[in-house]
Amino acid sequence: MDRMVAFEKALLTWAKWIDTNIIPSKQLVFFQGISPSHYNGTEWGQPGIKSCSGQTRPLNGSTYPAGLPPSLTVQKNVLRTIKKEVTLLDVTNLSLLRKDGHPSIYGMNGRKGMDCSHWCLAGVPDTWNEILYNLVI
Repeated sequence: MDRMVAFEKALLTWAKWIDTNIIPSKQLVFFQGISPSHYNGTEWGQPGIKSCSGQTRPLNGSTYPAGLPPSLTVQKNVLRTIKKEVTLLDVTNLSLLRKDGHPSIYGMNGRKGMDCSHWCLAGVPDTWNEILYNLVI
């Protein structure tokens, strides 16, 4: 099965559950958007780079050179189908700009191989938490 088809099926199952089980007067629903990875330097204008290793600065500007991930379209289309209120924590674009925010090889136990999909603390996840905090208060 194509992974975008699988992703859409999973989100539609979740969306159906939300519409069936959530009581808006008693519950808030937040959905965190797509969290990107940075394995291909071509996506941010550095074709020779094959991972986030050695990336020490975020991208300049406010848009990601390679554009947004296809999964974002699936996510937004599914969220439009939900009848109950769901607040999207849209962290995708701001996270795309932080190619420097991954643990890379600097994780616990001297990791071998690159980790360009998880995020360092403190850093990008703190920004996500600030967004959530401001929506909740």
